[in-house]
Amino acid sequence: MPAKVRIPTPLRKLTNNEELVEVNGGTIGAVITELQVRFPGIKERLLDENGSVRRFVNVYVNEEDIRFLKNQDTPVNNGDEISIIPAIAGG
Repeated sequence: MPAKVRIPTPLRKLTNNEELVEVNGGTIGAVITELQVRFPGIKERLLDENGSVRRFVNVYVNEEDIRFLKNQDTPVNNGDEISIIPAIAGG
């Protein structure tokens, strides 16, 4: 059973309006690479020019923020749920 990535509304135009995408990848970095292959343009929205997850994008594996785990080296297992959550700017 592959992992599932929950795609936020602003990025669904890149995924043909799919909210849940099944992926195979051993790490968050591999998952992002697979998303880019299937949905060109999504990687630039998730990663900055240095290849790091953008400041205003939060990525969770089973509700755990990858910034407190191993960032893009965070392991992804079959059945995990990955959530991509864009930060909302207040003001």
